Amino acid sequence: MGPTDAIAFLALMVMLTGGFVALGPIGRALADRLRGRAREGALGSGEVDALRDELQSLRHHVEELAERQDFAERLLAQAKERGLLNAPSKGERA
Repeated sequence: MGPTDAIAFLALMVMLTGGFVALGPIGRALADRLRGRAREGALGSGEVDALRDELQSLRHHVEELAERQDFAERLLAQAKERGLLNAPSKGERA
């Protein structure tokens, strides 16, 4: 096997590998990207808007829960200051 045969064999392998890549899923993905097609898994603008609305709603609910928690903590602190929340003595059970 001379240098010419090795070069011919190497060229054949490169062409076969290139053909498999170009015709396989990688080649199709590259071709779709070059054509400007969107991926099938990509979200549409309507879906993105719906997700934004849902996120805004969740933020609002979290803010409401934080306000309620602050209110409850303030009430408990006031009750503790007034002595309304005493720890039970050793003989008493809660």
